[in-house]
Amino acid sequence: MMTSEKRSALVIGATGLVGEKVVAKLLSSEKYTHVKVLVRKPLTLSHPKLESILFDFDRPEPALVQADDVFCCLGTTMKKAGSKEAFYRVDYTYPYQIAEMALANGAKRFSIITAMGADRNSMFYYNRVKGEIEDALKKLGYDALLIFRPSLLLGDRKEARFGEKVGEKLSKFFRFLIPAKYRAIEADKVAEAMVSITASNVKGTLVYASDLMQEF
Repeated sequence: MMTSEKRSALVIGATGLVGEKVVAKLLSSEKYTHVKVLVRKPLTLSHPKLESILFDFDRPEPALVQADDVFCCLGTTMKKAGSKEAFYRVDYTYPYQIAEMALANGAKRFSIITAMGADRNSMFYYNRVKGEIEDALKKLGYDALLIFRPSLLLGDRKEARFGEKVGEKLSKFFRFLIPAKYRAIEADKVAEAMVSITASNVKGTLVYASDLMQEF
């Protein structure tokens, strides 16, 4: 059940495939009156509810990390990061630091995109890091920790990813053979699920795979 309570939101990873859509949905939502984004470079987007905050994730200022609800859409690839250390910094260190700061400043809900195969015991480094950040966030004590584990994300990316393009074509062709949980999902659907669920009064740690996100 939704309440008439008005909230503030903070987004990290606001320029990514899902992050951009999360920001747009927050700005159009009657639930949120103030939307902050932490960015390295100024956004070209302008909106009365939007506050774009230049932020150095390697030298964070805790006072800037303040909102009722936090949306973490940060994520990179091993290829783009260039090393395991750089990948870990973006997919674990930054999200965890933001989560700690936001909670200390009164945040109630933390929403994060990880991956379908997230598991701290995975043999794959990517999935292992995703599992580690999930486990670390569970220990912080948010009223609601909302974990979104999409399968292959569909949408127009700013950078070309050949492997994902091939996977996208194959997933569409064999869609009828793939269980709903493992089907590729539009980035817009993930964003809609994140905003809708976070804006509700759910509590506790909840995990959403692609099949559940498709309902939004």
